[in-house]
Amino acid sequence: MFVEVPFEALSEEALNGLIEEFVTRDGTDYGAKEHTLEEKKDAIKRQLRSGHVVIVFDPEAQSANIIKRDQLE
Repeated sequence: MFVEVPFEALSEEALNGLIEEFVTRDGTDYGAKEHTLEEKKDAIKRQLRSGHVVIVFDPEAQSANIIKRDQLE
């Protein structure tokens, strides 16, 4: 069971760290065009603000992740 965490509740440092870890994971695919790390981070921030993706915390695993909103339901 995940707990949704509002991105606004995180410090800027924690949010940036989580986003950077997310966009640099193996298997993260952004299509045919290569994007810089900053472009990838900015894209995730836009998706968080628009609500397309959310931050979730798994209390059992003690870990946070970024998922598509529809994965929550």
